[in-house]
Amino acid sequence: MILVTGGAGYIGSHAVLELLLAGNEVLVLDNLCNSSKIALDRVEALTGRKAQFVKGDVRNRSLLNALFASYPVTAVLHFAGLKAVGESVREPLRYYETNVSGSIALCQAMAEAGIFKLVFSSSATVYGDSPKMPITENCPTGLPTNPYGQSKLMAENVLKGLAESDPRWSIALLRYFNPIGAHESGLIGEDPNGTPNNLLPYMLQVAVGRRKQLSIYGADYPTPDGTGVRDYIHVVDLAKGHLKALERLNLVHGVSTWNLGTGRGYSVRQMVTAFEEVIGRRLPHVFKARRPGDIAQCWSDPTKAREELGWQAEKDLLTMLTDAWRWQSRNPQGYAVEQTATGKAEANPETALAS
Repeated sequence: MILVTGGAGYIGSHAVLELLLAGNEVLVLDNLCNSSKIALDRVEALTGRKAQFVKGDVRNRSLLNALFASYPVTAVLHFAGLKAVGESVREPLRYYETNVSGSIALCQAMAEAGIFKLVFSSSATVYGDSPKMPITENCPTGLPTNPYGQSKLMAENVLKGLAESDPRWSIALLRYFNPIGAHESGLIGEDPNGTPNNLLPYMLQVAVGRRKQLSIYGADYPTPDGTGVRDYIHVVDLAKGHLKALERLNLVHGVSTWNLGTGRGYSVRQMVTAFEEVIGRRLPHVFKARRPGDIAQCWSDPTKAREELGWQAEKDLLTMLTDAWRWQSRNPQGYAVEQTATGKAEANPETALAS
């Protein structure tokens, strides 16, 4: 059985779906602070298989001990954490406590239970503002420009020290670039709390009428069209990368690091233009000054993952945007629903906009 912390979240729910499709037994631990149990109900509908679910916090050692005592867990996919960059600047201690202390508590409980296989959800933010493009795993980690990125790097360092101290550990550090898209069914996708921090969720909410216009921060970067360049990866490709990493951990010990990206960067202007083609109309947008902490460009060299994991991203940008739009247009308020008198779940715009 695989424990998936944060398994009701955006990336976690897609990983749970792929694990179930591959025949694994899955246990999800999630406190639902920025996720929804509805995602797991829909995963069950898509796969015909059910993941066990426990509502709880990854920082709760007694709960973790009870889980490992009650379920035959053999490995852990660790997604649980906070991920909004702007919020991390306002509430750094909350981010360090959840993302770093939560990882420590998890590893302590795993070791006590004799479980030593861990796939960690990390981020390309650990490279900071890298002078070299594309970014390989050999590029030095930099100084992340916000507490979110710093918390991911700190957790990575904790895991490296742990593996060096005890040869029983097999740990994968998966450094994501920019996950977007949704499952092709349109049933599960990204549903951020409050104002979206990332480009595509914001574009989707503008397109569906929840927000007036897109703000593009910075048109004077040293890039071909002046806007920031990022490596966008389909969330389903990303989820499949976790299964490949899990397989690899059966063969290797210590810490292994892999970039999960496509190896191609797209600018914000290119993203807007491509999205306008998908929705068939103009997307209202305005240009504003750069945001502090944003970098000009960031894209991956995914060669190591291809050679060592036998994994590579397969879905192109048009597919990513089309799948994301299918999800958002069918779920304009995300997972915000309420039970009506007839018992049918319907979208509740007030709930969604207040979240």
